[in-house]
Amino acid sequence: MEKRDYYEVLGVAKTATDDEIKKAYRKKAIQYHPDKNPGDKEAEEKFKEAAEAYDVLSDPQKRQRYDQFGHAGVGGAGGAGGFGGFGGGFSMDDIFEQFGDVFGGHFGGFGSSSRRSVNKGSNLRVKVRLTLEEVATGVEKKLKLKRQVPCSHCNGTGAENPSDMQTCATCHGTGRVVRTVSSLFGQMQTQTTCPACGGEGKTITKKCSHCNGEGTVVAEEVVSVKIPAGVQQGMQLSMSGKGNAARRGGVSGDLYILIEEEKHPELIRDDDDLIYQLLLPLPTALLGGSVEIPTIGGKVKINIEAGTQPGKVLRLRGKGLPRLNSYGTGDLLVYIGVFIPSKLSKDDKAVFEKLKDSAAFNPSKSDKEAYFK
Repeated sequence: MEKRDYYEVLGVAKTATDDEIKKAYRKKAIQYHPDKNPGDKEAEEKFKEAAEAYDVLSDPQKRQRYDQFGHAGVGGAGGAGGFGGFGGGFSMDDIFEQFGDVFGGHFGGFGSSSRRSVNKGSNLRVKVRLTLEEVATGVEKKLKLKRQVPCSHCNGTGAENPSDMQTCATCHGTGRVVRTVSSLFGQMQTQTTCPACGGEGKTITKKCSHCNGEGTVVAEEVVSVKIPAGVQQGMQLSMSGKGNAARRGGVSGDLYILIEEEKHPELIRDDDDLIYQLLLPLPTALLGGSVEIPTIGGKVKINIEAGTQPGKVLRLRGKGLPRLNSYGTGDLLVYIGVFIPSKLSKDDKAVFEKLKDSAAFNPSKSDKEAYFK
């Protein structure tokens, strides 16, 4: 399903300040909070959607990429191919943990006491080199990765047998412990992560013999990555949940794909446009003719008008690169130069000796003004 515009999700203008975005998010989060809408799946999805929008618009770099390239600029090419889905890859616990400071007093008592900490696997980063032809059409790449995956012997629990996994006796499965301390202001309670189970709520009496209790093992895996047309050097795409698996269950990390472009032997990229530098022989510049030039789709012939001047630029519309996450295509700009030989044969010199006094080969004042304007 196609993602909604993040500004539309939060109900703010594209010129909104950081404070306006934060206030708008808090308003949406309160409205759709699961504790206020128990069992309402639609409200939960809107809550996640608002968190995803805030995750991008509250970060200056992400917001800049989003404003320029849309969802694809922050790893979400319209929702296709599994890219960039914050809402899809994060649980409600992750949202509370990441944005708890934004919720402030409004969310202080909503379900936090029973919520165990959730393990999250580490992220992976890979570089993908693309040819200009692949950038023009989009491409699907197969990446061979070594990453942590759930142990098949214990199903990621870290215990040798299901009976070897027990509810933590210290926190009784909550993952948190409450301590009461005396202070000048009376009795105060503090809630901290359980030291016995590390917030997992369970303890292992016998570790898995295959993963030694970690719940993960290293495996080689082939991941298919769909890269949209029009990506640029340095752009970063993401695939949710394709990083390392979390220790003893939880949320897998993400896979980040850094785009690198291979240099084309003849064409130069300028955003969505392409540039080709055409050096014409002097007779062709004088008399005109047909020349062959390269494009992304193959060689094409273009006509050169008689008397073509060096520095002239020809524009071949639609022969550039597609605009990322948008309609339209850039152009191919042909920059014309004229080759003046530094060495001439006797016969060549004789030809130009006859022409040097010709009026056609001697610029007038108006010719000079037109040439250098």
